[in-house]
Amino acid sequence: GRVLKIETEIGSVVKAGQALAVLASPDFGQAQADARKAQADQQVARQALERQRELHAAGIVADKDWQQTQAEAARAQAEAERAGRRLAGLGGASDSYTLRSPLPGVVVERNLNPGLEFRPEQGGDPLFVVTDPTSLWLQLDAGEADVAALKTGEKIRLQVKQYPDEQFAGVIRHVGDFVDPNTRTIRVRGEVANTDRRLKGGM
Repeated sequence: GRVLKIETEIGSVVKAGQALAVLASPDFGQAQADARKAQADQQVARQALERQRELHAAGIVADKDWQQTQAEAARAQAEAERAGRRLAGLGGASDSYTLRSPLPGVVVERNLNPGLEFRPEQGGDPLFVVTDPTSLWLQLDAGEADVAALKTGEKIRLQVKQYPDEQFAGVIRHVGDFVDPNTRTIRVRGEVANTDRRLKGGM
């Protein structure tokens, strides 16, 4: 697709569902065309079904033809529903596709500029990175002797050199299952609340 407009900048606080960028996408255009065709086919099938119903009631149409018309109408309806779901999943029914944030947080990385064209097979960096800085992960390399005291759900307190006189409350979320053969430590992941956002990623 091609980037039409950037709706947010690095450092912006965004809500879940808030627009990040507006894109023009061939896939989105194709989905729109498919949905329009499916709706037209469904309308034609409904009209044919109504005609056949009247003729069948009058005894003019054979049961086999009536059943075939019913099956075609059901197929047209299913295809219209499938195309409509695909279009809704791509963002609605406008002429462009709006890329939205899936979660509330802060935009910490943006790898898009207006006019940029990209393809899924190109890979590379994500278009946007949105994170919630009010809750941070922490990683500990715990010694083997500490394993007995480290359990999932256990509360911990930590200090960082940037705030030497304070302690921050956290909780252990995961204790690794393997000892590093070189350092003889176990990787432990915890979580710490950061509602005032004083702690920064990478501290």
